[in-house]
Amino acid sequence: MGTDFVPPVSLGAADVAAMIDHSLLRPELTSAEVAAGCELAASYAVASVCVRPADVAAAAALLAGTPVEVGTVVGFPHGSNATATKAAEARQALADGARELDMVLNIGRLRSGEHAAVGADVAAVVAAARGEGALVKVILENAYLTDEEIVTGCRLVEEAGADFVKTSTGFAPGGAVLEQVALMRRSVGEQVGVKAAGGVRTLDALLRLVAVGATRFGATATAAMLDDARARTAGHGAIAVPQAVIAR
Repeated sequence: MGTDFVPPVSLGAADVAAMIDHSLLRPELTSAEVAAGCELAASYAVASVCVRPADVAAAAALLAGTPVEVGTVVGFPHGSNATATKAAEARQALADGARELDMVLNIGRLRSGEHAAVGADVAAVVAAARGEGALVKVILENAYLTDEEIVTGCRLVEEAGADFVKTSTGFAPGGAVLEQVALMRRSVGEQVGVKAAGGVRTLDALLRLVAVGATRFGATATAAMLDDARARTAGHGAIAVPQAVIAR
């Protein structure tokens, strides 16, 4: 189980930017729109872009020389690919220049109680990533899970050696929920991050999730949130993080 979580008291605009993975995953995005998204990510100095697998090489070229990492997805969005396929996807993404992998665990296997298979699936992607020093974030897709399944999924992800547990793909019926993010934070050790994605469209929504344990965010409303953060910090330099958002 995780240790007691103490949220930050305040954040600067740069701190907020460093928590955001700018998402460029919609299937209809053109190559020009992906390039524009990468340019936006660089201009705001976010943590990373998360692009579709076919866009990784182009994104890596566009973002070379910037602090923005290139991430992509594995087994997206349903998580039901064979483990060997996921591992191959991971290796190809890494070869193309990705350094962050957001994989979907096998949701059906988790709901079936086939825990060894779920853990092995995650571990195969982690093994591919480790040789390249890449991060692995594992999407549980909480909208389909009970609280008990969320806790079990978090523990399996941690045991498999991944770096983050993540709420959602953004393509399921629900996204980041405060109570579920808090539960995820309680269910993993302090070395494992919690990524919230799906419906995080305002700075205040982001801050409420920070207060319960989120440390990274998948977002498409990046510019709006960071413009708000810059405006709020222009005079006094920091934004207060709300405390005790929900009872823990």
